[in-house]
Amino acid sequence: MGLFGDMPVVKLTPAAVDRVRSIIANSSTPLAGLRLGLEKGGCAGMTYHFAMVETADPKDDVVDVDGVKVFVDPAATLYLLGTTVDFKTDKMASTFVFENPNQISACGCGESVSIEPAKL
Repeated sequence: MGLFGDMPVVKLTPAAVDRVRSIIANSSTPLAGLRLGLEKGGCAGMTYHFAMVETADPKDDVVDVDGVKVFVDPAATLYLLGTTVDFKTDKMASTFVFENPNQISACGCGESVSIEPAKL
């Protein structure tokens, strides 16, 4: 049991798990999984940052979803707590989508968000 009991920091939908597995399988280098975090920027204050990584930072919170590892930057944990990551495809794009209960607003283009830390 971790800092937040049995609740994982983030969840991945089956579509997101499938997409991460596909990226790992098609990578020319071995990948450990997906790393999530936040960066300051954009008109609303923060942007979601994610990248496939070869090795995790030992300080990361680790979530295992059906064998797919998600590494969460500890500086972002309270902002991402309870977030569901999905992967959606429509006529215009294929992208990861974040459903974050801590998000209080987003800019018009959807690239930048305002997030409060989770209230424990």
